[in-house]
Amino acid sequence: MSYTLLRGTFVIRYPDLPRQGPEPDGDTVKFRPDSPALVEALTRRSGRPPNITSRGISVRLEAVDALETHFEETHQELTGANAARDELLRLLGFTNVRYWDDLPNKVRSADQDSIRGHVLTNGIDANGRLIAFVYAGDHAGTDGATVFLDPPLVDLSVNAALLAAGLVYPAFYATLPAELRTHLAGVSQAARAEARSTGIWPRATADPDGPAEIADLDAAEQLVIWPKLFRRIVPYLAAGFTDFDGFDAWLRADAVNRDDELFLIGKLERGNLHDVVKGAGRQLQLTTWPEEFIISPDPAPPGTPTKPPLVAAGDLVIVAALPDPSGADRGNETVTLLNVTSAAVDLAGWALSDAAGGRRALTGTIEGGATLRVPLDGNVQLGNQGDTIILLDREGTSIDRVTYRSDQVKAGRTICFTR
Repeated sequence: MSYTLLRGTFVIRYPDLPRQGPEPDGDTVKFRPDSPALVEALTRRSGRPPNITSRGISVRLEAVDALETHFEETHQELTGANAARDELLRLLGFTNVRYWDDLPNKVRSADQDSIRGHVLTNGIDANGRLIAFVYAGDHAGTDGATVFLDPPLVDLSVNAALLAAGLVYPAFYATLPAELRTHLAGVSQAARAEARSTGIWPRATADPDGPAEIADLDAAEQLVIWPKLFRRIVPYLAAGFTDFDGFDAWLRADAVNRDDELFLIGKLERGNLHDVVKGAGRQLQLTTWPEEFIISPDPAPPGTPTKPPLVAAGDLVIVAALPDPSGADRGNETVTLLNVTSAAVDLAGWALSDAAGGRRALTGTIEGGATLRVPLDGNVQLGNQGDTIILLDREGTSIDRVTYRSDQVKAGRTICFTR
């Protein structure tokens, strides 16, 4: 399957905010892309836009689920959770990483606050994070290029290395291509069979090999269990339940946030999380190994687009205007647009607007890298005493806006808007 290459920098500490920086764990790390606009162009499978700021965006490692170092003020067995986190950072190239004693998930110091790397991504998850395979160092390809991801290339990722080392559980979402899922299932099964003492498998419980005895949340925090199941246990126990007799019904009561939709590979049928979990008394058990089912991403709310906007703010810009042409103004005023992207943009449904609210409908196509001079038809009239020009896409979203002053207006002269 084709993935998008994003070059950039992995970040584990903010030098200007040393106690407010990222909290890397075994399956999530902060990434500052070289070209943030490329992130906006990714598919939003659950309808959530990317949660990106000037400091970057969190990357959720595809196909793996590490023990929780921090989840709603709880955690899982810290030996396994911290081992996965430390190995992830080591594989990315970070060294001598130390954490605050009173903020054990925030980096106090390291030899590198940030380090170059790249990701191969195919979309945004329900929390606004990049779903990606992550790699140390720069990639020779062009930023934003399409890369075909096959098993040999997957094996070079940090994701696969963590799985092969037995430091993380598999978690296969429907975003993962079947060929890669089958390959990584084999990697996970081999790691479980080897059961390295440095990994989680020798201590794993609440799985097809046997149930876990969970008296309360404190007991759950000491266990190695599938992290998604742990993330269901925490709110269940917080709701006041003292045993798991009602766990099945509690899951079924919320099909989105609790009872994840699954595809059961062995049965070739759809199901839900309750179909692979058994609870009674103080015992809880995942009855199927995690690599034997596929998890559906959270559905997008009704009416929420899952595809990225065709054109984002800054893709088309207003670069010039002629508000006072020689002779009559009406029909001779013009606005010039520039397509800064490499792809053609269909302007059907787009419009130009002025400060008075007039609209001039646009038609035709503007090629990538090209300009288009648009004559105004009188519905939009550019004032000689200054005005604002707005470019609207077919959804009515403002893509660009410029303002000029009266002292910039000269008869027959075009105003250029510096970018």
